[in-house]
Amino acid sequence: MSVLDHDSVFTSLQQSGPLAVTDSVSLTNPFSTDTKVWLKVLCQSSTFMTKYRALRNQVFEILHVSDYREIEPLLYDADLRAERSRRAHQLLGNMFGIQGTPREIKRSIQEYARTADAVINSLKGKLLAPFASHIALTNEIEITSDPVELLTIMFNDRYHKKARFEARRKLVLMSLAASIDQRERETEIEKKFSDFLVFLNKYVWSKNLKIGQHDIVYLLSHHTEEDFSCTDVTVIDRHEAKNIAKEPGTKLTLLKRRKFTYGKQDIPIYVSIRKKPPEAKVLKLLRKNEKNPAVAVDDELGLMAVLNTVSDIKMFQMHLTKSAAKANSFMVLEDMSDTLSTGKYSSTSIGSSSQTPMLKFFARLGGMRVEFIIHTNKSWLNYMNQQDVAHDEYEVKRFFDSGVAELLFPHDIFHLDMESIRNDMLKRFRKQIEQF
Repeated sequence: MSVLDHDSVFTSLQQSGPLAVTDSVSLTNPFSTDTKVWLKVLCQSSTFMTKYRALRNQVFEILHVSDYREIEPLLYDADLRAERSRRAHQLLGNMFGIQGTPREIKRSIQEYARTADAVINSLKGKLLAPFASHIALTNEIEITSDPVELLTIMFNDRYHKKARFEARRKLVLMSLAASIDQRERETEIEKKFSDFLVFLNKYVWSKNLKIGQHDIVYLLSHHTEEDFSCTDVTVIDRHEAKNIAKEPGTKLTLLKRRKFTYGKQDIPIYVSIRKKPPEAKVLKLLRKNEKNPAVAVDDELGLMAVLNTVSDIKMFQMHLTKSAAKANSFMVLEDMSDTLSTGKYSSTSIGSSSQTPMLKFFARLGGMRVEFIIHTNKSWLNYMNQQDVAHDEYEVKRFFDSGVAELLFPHDIFHLDMESIRNDMLKRFRKQIEQF
C-alpha cells in the first residue's frame, strides 16, 4: 500500500485528501462556504472521519483546548503558549517514556526536531540535491522545535501555506523520530552496537592487524556497454593503480580491507558496518507506510562484507560461527537468502531489482540480531554499478516509487514534477557511476 492511498497511516500529510493544508485558515468562521465544502468531502469516507476525529482530539489535548475557537488566543499570547508548552512536554515525555527533568525532556524533544530537519536536509544532500533550493525549509519552521509552537503555526493564517504544511510535516516526522528513539532505548541498540564492534575486534578479525588497521587495494574492473555489468575484476595494489590508463567501460575502485584468520591463512575482507541513523529510519517508516519501528525497521545493525571468492565467503560464515562460540554464544542464521550462484534475488521492496546476487541473512548471537549482506568482488561491483541494480539507482526508485517524494513535497505546494525529477536523478547517478 502506497503512502498516498486513502488507507495510508500518513493521511494527515496528504494534499490530495480532506486533511490537506489550504491556502488560508480561519478559526472563527466554522460555517463558511469553504468549511461546508470540506465537511461534505470529509463525510464521504468513514475512514477519513475517524482519522480526523482522532487527529483533532490529539491536537486539542496537546493545546489544552476544547474547540478551534480556543486556539486563537494562543496565536498571539506567548506566555499562554509557554504554559501550554510545559504541559505538552510533560505529556509527550510520559507517552514516549522519556525519563528525567523537564529540561531533559525538552532536550529530547528538541533532538526529535533536529532529526525531522535532518530528514529533509539528507534529501537536499543527495536524492534531491539539484533541487535543494526548492525544498529548503522555511526559516521560521527550521528554528522551531516546540510542538505547541508548530501546532499554532498550522492554525495561523499569517503564515504562508508552505510554512503551515512544513510545520505539520515536521510534527509528523518528530513523532516518528520519538517512536524510533523509544524503540532504541527499549532494545538498547547503542549498547548492542558497541558490543558488536567489541565482538568483531576480539573474536573475528585477525590478531595480526591492529584494531582499525586496513590494507588498501583497488579493484580494476571492466564493464559491458549495454548495462555496465562487470565482466571481470582484478585486485591490484596502489602502485599498480597509478599506472592504469582511463578507458571507457573501466573502473578503479578503492577498498580498505581487514583480515580474518581461518586455519593458518589470513583472508582479506572489506567490511562496512552500520547503525542506521534516525533520519534513515524515519524515511524507512515512511516508505513502509508504518509508524511502528518494531515492525518496519528490522535491520538496525548491519554488516556488509566483500570477499574475493565464494569459497572465502563460506569460510567467513564458518569463522563467524566459531567466533560466536568463543564469545560464549550460540549463533543462528535466520532468513537466509543465497543468490550468488543463481544470480536471481527475490525481493518485495519497492525499487529493488531481481538481478542483485548476494548472500543475505540475519545472525542472532550475544543478544543481538545483525543483518549480514555478503558479496564477492564481482557481485559487489554490480551492486554498486550495474544499470537497474546499482544501489544509488535503487535509492532513487524506492524514494519516488513509494510515494514518499510526493508525500513530503506535494506538487501544489512545492511545484515539482516528481516523475521528471526521478528520471533526471537516475540519469545523473548513472553518469556519475560510469565515470572512471
